[in-house]
Amino acid sequence: MTVVDAHHHVWDLSVRDQDWITGPELAPLRRTFTMQDLEPEARAAGVGRTVLVQTITVPGETPEFLALAEEHDLIAGVVGWTDLTRPDVADELARLRELPGGPYLKGIRHQVQGESDPAWLLRADVRRGLAAVADAGLVYDLVVLPHQLPACVRAAEDLPGLTFVLDHLGKPPIASGALEPWASGLRALAALPNTAAKLSGLVTEADLASWTVEDLRPYADAALEAFGPGRLMYGSDWPVSTLGAAYGDILDATRRLTDPHDHPQIFETTATRVYGL
Repeated sequence: MTVVDAHHHVWDLSVRDQDWITGPELAPLRRTFTMQDLEPEARAAGVGRTVLVQTITVPGETPEFLALAEEHDLIAGVVGWTDLTRPDVADELARLRELPGGPYLKGIRHQVQGESDPAWLLRADVRRGLAAVADAGLVYDLVVLPHQLPACVRAAEDLPGLTFVLDHLGKPPIASGALEPWASGLRALAALPNTAAKLSGLVTEADLASWTVEDLRPYADAALEAFGPGRLMYGSDWPVSTLGAAYGDILDATRRLTDPHDHPQIFETTATRVYGL
């Protein structure tokens, strides 16, 4: 089994700012993180392929990521960003795929978690953009908060031809120990066949200083029950995850949260199938 890390980032602060890195808790992230930083850790952990995911909503990042994928054989796919509300979004997606590294574009993501409108995904202009993503044969990654899950359900119902991938399990409130209403929203989304989810980003929703695998277990168990291993994939969320654990420790924790019988799907085949790696 070649482990696929289906969710990580890179950024270079000398190229552009990451304006979401604010406050003392995120201060360790206020530096450049490159593939040269990640690759030794990933290889040591048995990771053979990765999916590089967008971080900010600027047009320049996705072409850079596609070019990076051409340079680094560890990167098997890119989830980029484009403005879903632009009237020519279909043309823009086609343009991105014609750029150097364009075949590595596997999906699109927008920072929905930062939108004040909980029904942002249901806006007519956004829905038109999502339909263009589906027509292009790409996946749509959902980065949302628990209160936005109902809109995710509606969007997935309205667009059965588009595969929606829920990043970080929808950011459950692990630090508080609460399960509802997050778990109900998760189950409603998982009930739709055109959805999948990532076991990623859980440590940073827990208590960074004192989290344990058992703190994460109720949330991983809820996801396994809802989606099953065939629609779950592993993601490190590096380097954000370094706030709470080293790269290898995140992978180890995910192994401990899941049945070894399910590991081939969670750590390789689900991501390979969903993203067409």
